Amino acid sequence: MLASYQHTYEFEVRDYECDLQGIVNNANYQHYLEHARHKFLISANIDFAALSQRGVNLVVVRVEIDYLFPLRSNDRFVVASNPIPVSRVRFGIEQAIFRVPDHKPIVTAKIIGAVMDANGRAIRPPPELAIMFPKPAA
Repeated sequence: MLASYQHTYEFEVRDYECDLQGIVNNANYQHYLEHARHKFLISANIDFAALSQRGVNLVVVRVEIDYLFPLRSNDRFVVASNPIPVSRVRFGIEQAIFRVPDHKPIVTAKIIGAVMDANGRAIRPPPELAIMFPKPAA
């Protein structure tokens, strides 16, 4: 399953990310997913900060997460990412977290984003972003 993703990024759970049960707090998974998405964009030569400076803002409008198995302190894991078609003005990234080294599935997620101008209006993705994301079926 891991080989079917375009981008992967490895992390290690830090003690302070765990709750009283000794497992990663659910909110931290969103931090892992977000950081991996930024690394995915960088790997495609898309500079998130530079887009923002141009008044092109990538915003998350929907997050779906399925928690399958908990991570614990010092666990190593990989966040895998794939672009998915959504619409002409929205883009999607399918993500999954796998524990290392056994590749046990931890989380599956679908992130839907939109591109907004400096005034908060939805705009079409700039060319560098449009190239990265597949076109939705007509």
